[in-house]
Amino acid sequence: MAAVLIIEDDSTFAQIIEGFLSKNNYQVTTVNNVAKALKLLAHERFQLLLIDYRLPDGTGIDVLNHRRETGLTVPAIIMTSFNDVRTAVKSIQLGAADYITKPINPDELLMVISNALQKKELPKPTSADNFIRGKSEVANRLYQHIDLVANTDMSVIIQGESGTGKEFAARTLHLQSKRKNKPFIAIDCGALSKDLAASELFGHIKGAFTGAVADKKGSFEAADGGTIFLDEIGNLSYEVQVKLLRALQERVVQPLGSNRQIPVDVRVITATNDDLANSMKNGEFREDLYHRLNEFKIQLPPLRERGADLELFIDLFVKLSNQELNRNVKEIDKNTRSMLLKYDWPGNLRELKNVIKRMVLLTAGTVATADSLPDEMKIAVSKEVPLDNPSDLKAVNESNERALITETLAKVKYNKSKAAKLLNIDRKTLYAKMERYGID
Repeated sequence: MAAVLIIEDDSTFAQIIEGFLSKNNYQVTTVNNVAKALKLLAHERFQLLLIDYRLPDGTGIDVLNHRRETGLTVPAIIMTSFNDVRTAVKSIQLGAADYITKPINPDELLMVISNALQKKELPKPTSADNFIRGKSEVANRLYQHIDLVANTDMSVIIQGESGTGKEFAARTLHLQSKRKNKPFIAIDCGALSKDLAASELFGHIKGAFTGAVADKKGSFEAADGGTIFLDEIGNLSYEVQVKLLRALQERVVQPLGSNRQIPVDVRVITATNDDLANSMKNGEFREDLYHRLNEFKIQLPPLRERGADLELFIDLFVKLSNQELNRNVKEIDKNTRSMLLKYDWPGNLRELKNVIKRMVLLTAGTVATADSLPDEMKIAVSKEVPLDNPSDLKAVNESNERALITETLAKVKYNKSKAAKLLNIDRKTLYAKMERYGID
């Protein structure tokens, strides 16, 4: 029975979620603010954190930061309203396993929790070709660069927005290299606490610090002969950057508390969604380390710039979700596919995969419809409807009015009386406008 900590200030909503999870064999504890959550995390162990984004004394980001600083490895899920989706995507960068939007669908919640609890060991692809490369010009250029540098020992920086597939690109480099039969070890530097980062990378001996009850082999030593992938490397402290530079220059590591130097032969691939050059100028990242890492740079394009590749990824994720969820979705109706293609995908491939998986889960038959898409996505698409004449004031006003009505309806869970009250119109007027704008 997994122990779940719910951090939610809406007592009614918290009780509903608590009751639902309890019935599904989860042990649930509920608190209503950041302070109580941090106090509880100091004394009790949980297998999962379910965190509301907006809290009375802070945000879910505060809990994620505390989790990283204290070295907690418990997976976390952010709960957010549709207005906070882009912020929720950023929480992934701080180590959140996933996010889910309100109003929450029970089946989706169970799926997201199950995925988060299984995420501690990331699946390792058996082939570099088990993923669709894409056929767009930017995809072709990307894989030309990967093919060019893969079989060398050059250090590579992979740069791209969150969710663009930086780890997959790193694994592809490894699997196409002469090191492919040796270990590939991925480290999320964003999830490492400042105190434990050096131990994780370089190891320690028993008694090196409080809590070091046994010798530990570091990731560099474990990856000897293979590849180590350092994701979000910009989060490493200055002190750890110094140790990393020495390891790269001298090809040796020294475990914490030890005088012994261990030779290592490791190719280093790093990734960041920040511009390390700017971090370097601001004194947050060592210039000598940057140049040591930046022997070759690969820029991953965001999903919105990959053109027709989007449809290929949609179809792939439908196929994979059918297999995983035992569903039989064979078709996406025209309106739903149009929404998927118009959306700007701020969370890139990670967000697309989650949305498609949710859509397949909520589709009982063979044809997926817009009912299975998240409200925040439908609202975002409705706001982006192109106007034939942007100077047409009436058309602009109608577009804005439609978006506001759709957003308000979702906010009140489609209670039309509440929506009419918030919009300051009567129900008859609301029904008329919904019919006019084709809002279901």
